Amino acid sequence: MIAAAVVLNADQAITGLTDSKKLTAKKRQNYAVEIKEKSRAWAIGRAEPSEIDQLNILQATLLAMRRAYSQLSVKTDWVQVDGTFYPDIPCPGETIVQGDSKIAKISAASILAKVARDEEMSTMDLLYPSYEFSKHKGYPTKLHLERLKLLGATEQHRKSFSPVAKQLILQSSI
Repeated sequence: MIAAAVVLNADQAITGLTDSKKLTAKKRQNYAVEIKEKSRAWAIGRAEPSEIDQLNILQATLLAMRRAYSQLSVKTDWVQVDGTFYPDIPCPGETIVQGDSKIAKISAASILAKVARDEEMSTMDLLYPSYEFSKHKGYPTKLHLERLKLLGATEQHRKSFSPVAKQLILQSSI
């Protein structure tokens, strides 16, 4: 689980920011460079697969958000978060449903998180080429599920993810 926090610079607008899922990979990459160059501060936080298994996906997401916020070199007096759950951080703020489509700083954070995640999947692809992580990016696509069934789970797979849990049960019964 990867989250990002961004403090935009009011003097250096970044036009066209939107939900990372609405952008091509190339546009996300280009925006990520611009966001990192023009923002007052940005940071990436993550939760490991084992933490997701231990906590659950929501709590791990909030943990990743806290970690991103804690790494910011510049703090703000108000934080806006995409979704309906606010992380336990020492700053007041608000949650905004579909904020990544509505609020520039949330869009910027969404883009940085998605680019970081895609880069991580490319690294996973180098470590585990047979899984083809660069193609499915870890999403439960037909290809990913086929590879999981054929090859089994890696230590990077979340054990609490239903297809992985089923595969682990099958592996242990063999």
